[in-house]
Amino acid sequence: MAKITYVEFNGTEHVVDVADGLTVMEGARDNGIPGIEADCGGACACSTCHVYVDPGWTDKLPAKDAMEEDMLDFAYQPDPQRSRLTCQLKVSAEMDGLKVFMPEKQI
Repeated sequence: MAKITYVEFNGTEHVVDVADGLTVMEGARDNGIPGIEADCGGACACSTCHVYVDPGWTDKLPAKDAMEEDMLDFAYQPDPQRSRLTCQLKVSAEMDGLKVFMPEKQI
């Protein structure tokens, strides 16, 4: 289990416990957190679960694979270092304290 903080574009924070094995996207979806649309349901076939990872976490997360890199090209204002697709981030206890920030919009 990991406690993850989701920050909406307007600054509203949602701190939730997400079970190991789920994705950061599923944690948002299952807890009704706005800002992560996840149109493809987690298949890495869109960019609507895009977030900006807190700078202190960018080096602690697994590297992006080629598919995630390609899909981030379609995200709204991607940041080369901080942008991630939450469907590609599988939760583990090591992610306890992760903080992610929603973009202004999803496209």
